[in-house]
Amino acid sequence: MQSTEELKKIASQVRRDIVRMVHAVNSGHPGGSLGCTDYFVALYFRVMNVNLSSWNMDGKGEDLFFLSNGHISPVWYSVLSRKGYFPVSELSTFRKINTRLQGHPTTHEGLPGIRVASGSLGQGLSVAIGAALAKKLNNDKSTVFTLHGDGEIQEGQIWEAAMYAAHNKVDNLISAIDVNGQQIDGPTSKVLSLGNLRAKWEAFGWLVLEMNGNDMDEVVKTLEHAKTLTGKGQPIMILMKTEMGKGVDFMEGTHKWHGVAPNDAELEKALSQLEMTLGDY
Repeated sequence: MQSTEELKKIASQVRRDIVRMVHAVNSGHPGGSLGCTDYFVALYFRVMNVNLSSWNMDGKGEDLFFLSNGHISPVWYSVLSRKGYFPVSELSTFRKINTRLQGHPTTHEGLPGIRVASGSLGQGLSVAIGAALAKKLNNDKSTVFTLHGDGEIQEGQIWEAAMYAAHNKVDNLISAIDVNGQQIDGPTSKVLSLGNLRAKWEAFGWLVLEMNGNDMDEVVKTLEHAKTLTGKGQPIMILMKTEMGKGVDFMEGTHKWHGVAPNDAELEKALSQLEMTLGDY
């Protein structure tokens, strides 16, 4: 089990992977990917029980993760490769023709770790609920995790799924929302205010936790605590406060880096702020 200090080192390398991947093809979504890096690293390298040796689509006997806001695929691909799902060198194929690493995750390429295509916002919670119910039917005590963007919570399907999960006591589900306050067109407060998310999810019957998504110690502590709360009759929602573009000072806190790649000079500046800990691909 990696210590939080080791997780921080992995996160630094993942952030390097992200900016290099989107720069190489001049496309992709670095902002949200950088903000969610600590969550992904803690989840895959510390919290989730996964079986790399016999990965399959069913995922019986292991924890599952579903990315609903699929546009932040760079962070997921980096973490999957660094964990050992596929060669790290394959990151160099991101968003290229015939690659398994499409801009939004897909399944027909057969990339290990990906169990559902995502990117059409609002659908991931429904998928995760289905997987969680399947585990219950199979008497599988594993946990299902899912991640969403805060702008995505403006989708109506999210709230249908929220009602369904609480009504059916889907208590082997731990969802998280990346609350960075930014979406493609600007701050969420200006595009469509989300109001009091904690009050909303509690009113829908969920157990709600909050955490600083850019504090590795707090991320690990909260995710591990959430696992102890499963099986108690309620689905769990983690409101994860992050900084879009975290780790690269000129990308932080603005929607402008939602889906824009750095140029050569910006890449050099970004990499100077991120320690290379595992070796670049």
